[in-house]
Amino acid sequence: MKRVMTSMAALAIGAGAAHAGGVERSTQSVGILFEQGNYGEVSFGAFNPDVSGSVSYGPLGNPSSGDMAPGYGTVSLGYKQHLSDQWDLAVIFDQPIGAKVNYPAQPAPPAGYPLGGSQASIKSAAITALLRYKMPNNVSFYGGVRSESASGKVSLPFLNYKMKTSDETDFGYVVGVAWEKPEIAARVALTYNSKITHDFSATEETVAGTFNSSFETTVPESVNLEFQTGIMKDTLLMGSVRWVHWTQFDISPNAYTQSPLNGGVYGQGALVEYTDNTITYNLGVGRRFNDQWSGAIMFGYEKHTGKPTGNLGPTDGFKSVSLAASYQATQNIKVTGGVRYVDIGDATTNGINGDFTGNDGWGAGLRVGINF
Repeated sequence: MKRVMTSMAALAIGAGAAHAGGVERSTQSVGILFEQGNYGEVSFGAFNPDVSGSVSYGPLGNPSSGDMAPGYGTVSLGYKQHLSDQWDLAVIFDQPIGAKVNYPAQPAPPAGYPLGGSQASIKSAAITALLRYKMPNNVSFYGGVRSESASGKVSLPFLNYKMKTSDETDFGYVVGVAWEKPEIAARVALTYNSKITHDFSATEETVAGTFNSSFETTVPESVNLEFQTGIMKDTLLMGSVRWVHWTQFDISPNAYTQSPLNGGVYGQGALVEYTDNTITYNLGVGRRFNDQWSGAIMFGYEKHTGKPTGNLGPTDGFKSVSLAASYQATQNIKVTGGVRYVDIGDATTNGINGDFTGNDGWGAGLRVGINF
């Protein structure tokens, strides 16, 4: 049961994709370290949000933005090697952050939405190597190194502005501690993921010409608390609390943010930034029905702040519910699938006061795990 629920909990929490902070794609779980023996897994996810809003021009109209958040997919891989009674090794590939923005083309305001035709994307990939050392008292310590690559681009027709970054790879680290009581399938794991700072080179196309520039962006540090415990025969309570230091995340290309007096063009604020950190909660119950089938339900919550958001990420908090099922196909192979509904928090955007309400999204995920 413990082995089945470890995989199910991770998939139920992130079925399809995470949504915290707007650009998060991975919860950076270390659950794979606690699988039995040697283990490998591959996971696929998809998330299809529906995010739209409108702006008021009074008697001139209230043009809608249309759905500005296309669906996207994610993939992750993991391998865990049992080295000895005290040592385990794990290697994880995931996509920590990402974004896909595509405002439908529109007439010029006031007939159309101001950001009509605007597009943006962020891509990333990370490889994390972890070592775990088990103490005799059910306490274990783990840590490792994360290599992360990232890049991005944006097009804002209303400003005649385009920007594309280089693809940069930089490093961070992971440290954590866990406590287990196998008799009741109990485990608590506390994990710290360091920030990773990327120094991007960028090409910015503006009304004044094309500029080669550079800027720094930090993928923020985070703390994960993951837990589970048996509460009755074949039934597990499980969940997580995740804090992310999103105020560290800032995308500020030179020509976009600096005034002409400082060598820039537009003198705008940051292209993307967050004014608040986030705490994301997940809590659920898993149940084994028989030797082959298990199921789980998980609820997620992230606080709605009520503060204005950026126009490239017009969401504020969320509530979610996930359902997952796991099938033990053979003694060594298990297949886990999950679906997730996300009620996306209403938001008002900076500058134009775009009003984004009534938005939601559906996610799905599939994971195949093999013990050998």
